[in-house]
Amino acid sequence: MTRSVAASLVILNLNGRRHLAPLLAYLAVQSVRDFELIFVDNGSTDGSLTLVEESCRAYALPLVVIRNSFNNGFAPASNQGLRAARADYVVMLNNDTRPESHWLEQLLATVEQAPDAGMVASKMLFAHNPTIINSAGIAVDTAGIAWDWRGGELDDPAEHGVTEIFGPCGGAGLYARRMMLQLGGFDEDFFAYLEDVDLAWRARLAGWRCLYQPQARILHVHSATLGDASPMKRFLLGRNKVWTLIKNLPDLYLLEDGLRAMLYDGLATSYAVLARGDLAALRGRIAGVRGAGPMLAKRRMIQQATCNVENWRRFVQPAPKPWAVPLRYRHLAGKP
Repeated sequence: MTRSVAASLVILNLNGRRHLAPLLAYLAVQSVRDFELIFVDNGSTDGSLTLVEESCRAYALPLVVIRNSFNNGFAPASNQGLRAARADYVVMLNNDTRPESHWLEQLLATVEQAPDAGMVASKMLFAHNPTIINSAGIAVDTAGIAWDWRGGELDDPAEHGVTEIFGPCGGAGLYARRMMLQLGGFDEDFFAYLEDVDLAWRARLAGWRCLYQPQARILHVHSATLGDASPMKRFLLGRNKVWTLIKNLPDLYLLEDGLRAMLYDGLATSYAVLARGDLAALRGRIAGVRGAGPMLAKRRMIQQATCNVENWRRFVQPAPKPWAVPLRYRHLAGKP
C-alpha cells in the first residue's frame, strides 16, 4: 500500500498542556512538512486536546487524535499510535520536546540511506541547559543496566558522524513501521519505562540495526510527566528491568550475565532501601519476579525467533565496578 506521508509522529500526552504550545510551534517550522501528527491523549483534564486541535488548525498540521478516558500508559498508547500510522516510519516524540528545524529531515535521510536500520536515535539536549547532552540513545552493559548514552557530555553542534548504537530513546526515536509490526510493537505489560530498551533489545536479536544521527537535535525537559523522584517511576523501573532481562537475555549469556545482573541489582536495591528508605524499587523487583510467568512465555518466542545474537552482543558494554554505576547519572542531579 502506498503511504501518503513520509513520517507519522506519535505524541503521547497526560496533562502536558504547558509543554504543547512550544512543541507544536517547533513542529510547524520543520524543513520536512510531509508528516502526520498522531496525538494520543491519556485522559488529560487540563485542556490539552483543545490546545492541540486549535494549534494544528492554525499551523495546518495534519492531526489524528486518539482519546483515552484514562492513563493507558506509555507502551499501550504508543501502540495505539503505531496502529493508526500511515507512514513507513513512525517517530515517537515526547510532549516535552522541542525539535530543531532539520530534526525530522535528518532522521529520515539517515534511515533511507540504510535499509537494514530499523531505528534512528536523536541527539537529545537538556532544555534547561542545551549545551549538555541528555541522551544520544540507549546503552546497555553486561549487568543488564541501561542508561542514556553520552548523557552529561558537552554538546558539539558541529558533530556529523553517524554511529551505530544499541537503540534509540523512545522520547525522540524513529522506528521502521515494518520492524515494529514484526516485533509486535512495545510490550504493553510494561506500561511505562524501559519499553524502549526492551524493544531495541528484541530488534537487535532479530537482526535490526540502530543508527545515531547527531544532527537530529532536540531539546528535552527530562522526566516531565512522573518526575525523577516519583515512587511510581522507581517501581516501574524496578519491575520492568526484571522483565527485560527475563525476556531478552540470550541463552548463551544467561548464566554469566544473569548472575552478574542479579549481583548488581541486589546491591542497588539494598542501597536504595538502607540508605534512602526507598521501598518502591524493592516492590518493583518483587512484582517483576511475581509476574515472571508471562515473561517466560514471551522469552521462549523471542529466543526461538532470534537470528543474530552477536548483533546484540557487540553493542553491549562492559559493566563497571558496582560503585561506579551511579556516575552515569550524576548529570541528572542538577536538573530542575
